[in-house]
Amino acid sequence: MKQGIILVNKPEGWTSFDVVNYVRKIIANQQHLKPKQIKVGHSGTLDPFAKGLLILLIGKAYTKRAEDFSKKDKTYTFELILGKRSDTGDKTGQLEEVSYNQPSLEELQAVISSFRGEINQIPPAYSAIKIDGIRAYDLARRGLKPNLKPRLVKISDLSIEKYVYPRVQLQAKVSSGTYIRSLAEDIGIALKTGAYVDYLERTTIDNYSLKNSVSLKELNVSNIEQFISSV
Repeated sequence: MKQGIILVNKPEGWTSFDVVNYVRKIIANQQHLKPKQIKVGHSGTLDPFAKGLLILLIGKAYTKRAEDFSKKDKTYTFELILGKRSDTGDKTGQLEEVSYNQPSLEELQAVISSFRGEINQIPPAYSAIKIDGIRAYDLARRGLKPNLKPRLVKISDLSIEKYVYPRVQLQAKVSSGTYIRSLAEDIGIALKTGAYVDYLERTTIDNYSLKNSVSLKELNVSNIEQFISSV
């Protein structure tokens, strides 16, 4: 079996593991093996509601290198909804009205600029971070509040693409470990309006671009090897 990476455009509604499992089955069929015999991983989780670039690692030699890819800077385009907050930080959670105040573009720009550079960020309660061996989202689903500590992350670039209240379209280049959902929540707190992520797409991971990715529907037994690149 050819080893390497596949750049995949993860669709909205799929978990990152759904994508891994889908591709593993295709390769297993191509190799006439059972899926559990095929090594496939990914380099960084995308939330189910999000879409965009996912780097799949094909073969044992590459799944061992997951951290080499996951520690890279990433670029996202995303849209916030102002005036409400979500317990998950995104549109899939329970929404709560916060404020009907409509910030001006100048007020929004001032707040956005304050998040550029190195900042301390608390990960979302609904995240895969482990606390004493238990995933934070498992604790949150039980009604418990995970004790998540701030971590230093870097927002290299954060810019407003369009603003028509209550929607704000942004683009960000961030370091590994940055949560866009937490960034949205912090922006909402700074504006005193609340905010949550309604749309999220990952467009780059380091020098790898969504423009060079393949959709899942394009992959099949006869062509999958042509999409595997050795790096």
